[in-house]
Amino acid sequence: MPIVHVFLWEGREEEELKEMVKKITKVFVDMGIPENAVEILVHETPKARWAIGGELASEKFP
Repeated sequence: MPIVHVFLWEGREEEELKEMVKKITKVFVDMGIPENAVEILVHETPKARWAIGGELASEKFP
C-alpha cells in the first residue's frame, strides 16, 4: 500500500518523529487504508548536504 518518504534536516528528537509518523499514518487511516499497510521512511539529511537556491542550508539556516 502507501509508502511515504519524508525528507528533513537531521536533529529531530525521537518523540517528534514518533508524533509525526502517527499523524501521517492517521491521514491514510482516515481514508480507509489499514494502519498496518502504511509504511513511512524518514530520511534525515545534514544541512550541509541540502541546498536551497544555490546555497547550503547550513549557511542559510545556521
